[in-house]
Amino acid sequence: MAHDTRVPGPDHPITVEPTASRVVVRVGGLVVADTTAALTLREADYGPVQYVPLADIEPSLLRRTQTSTYCPFKGTAAYYTIAVPGGDELTDAVWTYEEPYPAVAEIGSHAAFYPGRVEILVDGRA
Repeated sequence: MAHDTRVPGPDHPITVEPTASRVVVRVGGLVVADTTAALTLREADYGPVQYVPLADIEPSLLRRTQTSTYCPFKGTAAYYTIAVPGGDELTDAVWTYEEPYPAVAEIGSHAAFYPGRVEILVDGRA
């Protein structure tokens, strides 16, 4: 089955740029990710999304789920649960495009977090 691969353009712009600041992701007081190598993805009229290198996310806190979604501009996303030691599990709170389409190839090997489920600080500010 062929996927509907759309190229970003004037009707649906997408940009990916290095984030100029440090990005820290926390659940409660627990640091899930800490990086100075994040990417900011801006897509159409959605808010900016921080994509953090997988290498800068604490791997012991992530558990892959069976969930996936499809975006015609970015590809198929895989999801992870954040397993907080001795606490809650935040199901499907993290997503990654393991094989993103060429227009957003930079976000490969990066993951994003749902802002309503975790605290995302960019240069110390939420």
